[in-house]
Amino acid sequence: MQISTPQFAAETQKKVESAVVRKGAGMGTRLLDQAFTFAFRGLVYAQIWEDPAVDMEALQIGPDSRVVAIASGGCNVLSYLVADPDRITAIDLNTAHVALNKLKLASARHLPDYALFRRFFAEADSKANIEAYKTFVARHLDETTRRYWEGRDLTGRRRINAFGKNIYKRGLLGNFIGIAHLLAKIYRIDLSRILAANSVEEQRAVFEAEMAPVFDRKFVRWLTEQPASLFGLGIPPAQFDALAGDQPMAEVLRRRLAKLACDFEVSDNYFAWQAFSRGYGRTPDCPLPPYLQAENWQTVRSRIDRVEVLHANMTEWLSSQADASLDRYVLLDAQDWMTDAQLDDLWRQITRTARSGARVLFRTAAEPSLLPGRVDDALLSRWTYHAEASLDYTRRDRSSIYGGVHLYELK
Repeated sequence: MQISTPQFAAETQKKVESAVVRKGAGMGTRLLDQAFTFAFRGLVYAQIWEDPAVDMEALQIGPDSRVVAIASGGCNVLSYLVADPDRITAIDLNTAHVALNKLKLASARHLPDYALFRRFFAEADSKANIEAYKTFVARHLDETTRRYWEGRDLTGRRRINAFGKNIYKRGLLGNFIGIAHLLAKIYRIDLSRILAANSVEEQRAVFEAEMAPVFDRKFVRWLTEQPASLFGLGIPPAQFDALAGDQPMAEVLRRRLAKLACDFEVSDNYFAWQAFSRGYGRTPDCPLPPYLQAENWQTVRSRIDRVEVLHANMTEWLSSQADASLDRYVLLDAQDWMTDAQLDDLWRQITRTARSGARVLFRTAAEPSLLPGRVDDALLSRWTYHAEASLDYTRRDRSSIYGGVHLYELK
């Protein structure tokens, strides 16, 4: 039976519009913002692009930690379970992300062994995954989530079938990476050479010889100056401006790609595998997110009931929570979208709900923290910014696409 779910996309678009569209801006700016919200209606990230190893080190998650995080693709939320938190609340405006997180939770609970779980989410391109979904997972999903996965996308494909044809090629990010691979093919660049390199030095030599020059091409420089060209990275127009600053976007992207390609061994960087092969590696020793690693399977499975997934606005949800009831906050890069008033509202609720020693981690497209001068000084003065640690976390974030990783701690 075909199940149509247009209300899911409409609900997501309404929530994202309230967060992204700059109400006081000119008509052209608002139209561009609305174009982003339309693109954001469906799946954006099949895999989250923030490094969970950095997150867990910065947050110092422990047995009494009560974590609230923007869910995105769910990789990090499940990976945090390795650090043994008390509970995690995963929140997202995007219905597709909520459905993906709930699918991952149900799969961790009900797939019979690690091999099936790994095949489903690490390989994600076997028809056997669809049978596993029908046999072990579907009946355990809530009605909304099941209707999403058994419904059809705009091309008429049943969404769950993406796990039989590589889910990592789907969504805005998957399509963006696909276009990058097409451009590489046109310019006769073999991206797989990075993954075959035997050292960081060899990776850098490949990058400098083959990849770096493409950013000097006139078409590439023109293309990267169009804000809509980065919608596939989940970057709205306001964040595009912050990312570019006063430099050509081609130079910014060349620098970020150089970090991804050259600063970390590809044998330990699954983000590089996603970028250069459109999926994870297939060998037993290939790098994977913590929740997909064999040694963490039983741990993740045994703690999966500590995770709650909600379709909500972060600030609104926090406003419903008790004073001093949370202590770890993961905001991803959502603040890059926000007005000063929205930032104030968010940090007022974070500060009210934060327990002593609470930590907030977020990322920004540009390098510096965006909070000074924008969040009420009376609020921000209650928090300590770990400047040196933040620089170190930025340097070691293997995803490489952000300008800054920032850590604040309640005084």
